[in-house]
Amino acid sequence: MNRKTFLTISSLIALGVGLFALCAPALLLQSKGVDVNAGTTIWVREVGVMLIAVGITVFMVRNHVDSPTLKAVLLGNVVVQLGLLVIEPLAYSAGIITKLAGIAPNTMIHVLLAFGFCYFASKIRL
Repeated sequence: MNRKTFLTISSLIALGVGLFALCAPALLLQSKGVDVNAGTTIWVREVGVMLIAVGITVFMVRNHVDSPTLKAVLLGNVVVQLGLLVIEPLAYSAGIITKLAGIAPNTMIHVLLAFGFCYFASKIRL
């Protein structure tokens, strides 16, 4: 897979999840077995907005040539994916998230996206 295709797919994932979190936070929380309340709803909507911003940024740089800025965007996304990768499994082990089926797909996606962003960042030679 080339970088443009990877960035297009990853941007669509971020936009889709972000829109879902923003527009249907209760459904997203219920899918993970998390109590729905005002605080969790606001938090999920905030994360949704941030994911939409990430998706737009990644989509807009998908055609860029190698540059320090593109490398920074890719490495920033590695940090996002690795950071998100550990949060849900820790919450599951603490009993905060109660449905394994609600986190298993996300965990795999974060691993794959982190690997992809890292791979394409490492290919940029400045």
